[in-house]
Amino acid sequence: MALRFTLRQLEYFVAVGESGSILQASEKVHVSSPTISAAISQLEQEFGLSLFVRKHAKGLSLTEAGSQMLVQARKLLAEAEQLNGIAGDITQSVRGSLSIGCYLSFAQLIFPSLRRSFQTKYPDVRVNQFELHQSGIFEGLRAAEIDIALSYNLDIPADLEFLPLVQLPPFVLVHEEHPLAHLPTLSVNDLKDYAMVLLDLPHSNVYFTSFFSQIGVKPIIAERTRDMAVMRSLVANGFGYSIANLRPRNDLSPDGKKLCYIPLTGDLPHIKMGLVVADGARSSYTIQAFIEHCKQSITPLSVPGMTMHQSDTPSS
Repeated sequence: MALRFTLRQLEYFVAVGESGSILQASEKVHVSSPTISAAISQLEQEFGLSLFVRKHAKGLSLTEAGSQMLVQARKLLAEAEQLNGIAGDITQSVRGSLSIGCYLSFAQLIFPSLRRSFQTKYPDVRVNQFELHQSGIFEGLRAAEIDIALSYNLDIPADLEFLPLVQLPPFVLVHEEHPLAHLPTLSVNDLKDYAMVLLDLPHSNVYFTSFFSQIGVKPIIAERTRDMAVMRSLVANGFGYSIANLRPRNDLSPDGKKLCYIPLTGDLPHIKMGLVVADGARSSYTIQAFIEHCKQSITPLSVPGMTMHQSDTPSS
């Protein structure tokens, strides 16, 4: 007798198996908890075995049979996705699942609008979004957990490819009563005697502090944070200046205080925003469609969610 179950039910099973919680699985796959519970019950009835042990305080844990089924379910879903991709490439249609990594700061300003316009244009694509730091992006691409990523060109390994989109010169953030707030431009030398709030993300932190190495001094780092919104609030409340390459479309911190954005001049490296892909990934028709969409949406004159400086120039 043939088993009767759907790929969607297997997707819900895998989500619960990986998270150990129906609620977390519900948030991951964007369906209601009762729908996932019903799918799990139907699978257990169809297979004639228990997939999970229910624990009131600790959620769900896989049974031995459930662990074995989880391995096979992942393989089956991966093979189904490959079939979907092959069909899309043969018919030259943009469809299927697309897992996109996004550098943490881009996820706040740029990616939501970029993703919405892409999915509006290609409604048959199911986008999975992952907010990651640079090292996490590299690991995700190598493990095939993500298909492509929006990030900086910082320390790109030789086995990955970077596709530049736009150049992002650095600028200084200060609160409106900071002693430097009235100046039209600033140099690194102007900053050396003031407290700094460092956006302390892997790779980015080295990039920002390298500016001071060029003039033989160390920045006075008063605060560190890995969250761009927290950095802006700390600056707005007088804990120090900061340096960034992304400027939101309004000059207010998350708590509503005024910020000043001042171009940082000098012989400084301007990093680039672009796409990172693994070797061979560009052959996918859906990935290529996302690349082309990014090229059209992210230009030196316009970036979703950002105000661009007049001095910005196209990437080479």
